[in-house]
Amino acid sequence: MLEELKQEVLQANLKLVEYGLVILTWGNVSAITADRKYVVIKPSGVDYAVMKAEDMVVTDLDGHVVEGTLRPSSDLDTHLAIYRAFPAVNAVVHTHSRYATALAQAERSLPCYGTTHADTFYGEVPCTRHLTAEEVAENYEANTGVVIAETFREKDPQAVPAVLVRKHGPFAWGPNCRKAVETALILEETAYMALLTEQMSQRSAEPAPQYLQDKHYFRKHGPNATYGQK
Repeated sequence: MLEELKQEVLQANLKLVEYGLVILTWGNVSAITADRKYVVIKPSGVDYAVMKAEDMVVTDLDGHVVEGTLRPSSDLDTHLAIYRAFPAVNAVVHTHSRYATALAQAERSLPCYGTTHADTFYGEVPCTRHLTAEEVAENYEANTGVVIAETFREKDPQAVPAVLVRKHGPFAWGPNCRKAVETALILEETAYMALLTEQMSQRSAEPAPQYLQDKHYFRKHGPNATYGQK
């Protein structure tokens, strides 16, 4: 079942390696079906070099394996929580990419220092609060998703399609696998640029003016977008 979606999820996972966003098996991509009944996700701990479409695991939204002989990613419950919280999200990416993870470990959000950031993220990419000891012990992966949803109570997850989980790493999402992986790549690049900006600045770096952020974000997003072809 879902052979086309399995292939899409496989290729998206392989893109993480191609883009340098993961080493070893440190990352995963999932996608949800159009009827939002099933999720296809990378298997846990399988080497990208040997992974095949038939290795992808199909689960329901309760995390029960529907098809597949391998165990799903250990981050499955986080992906499922994101799908439940954000109905417009159709694909989720998690990596431990170097610069975005460094920000998460430093307990910092990613400020919008310029137009490269503003083209994709409307404002800062937030960093979550700490999970409590009880949340970690009770159901760590599911509660990671709960904390992500909590962080977006007053934010639009489509306008800011990524988050930094404190002391853990980045999650990104989108309308499909390709876009979600692209967002994870942009997040990593803008995190790197932010580090350089702060190192090079003669004074404390400041976010770009709101009017400039607005100009760049809304050139690419919303009903009046002008970027790209019709």
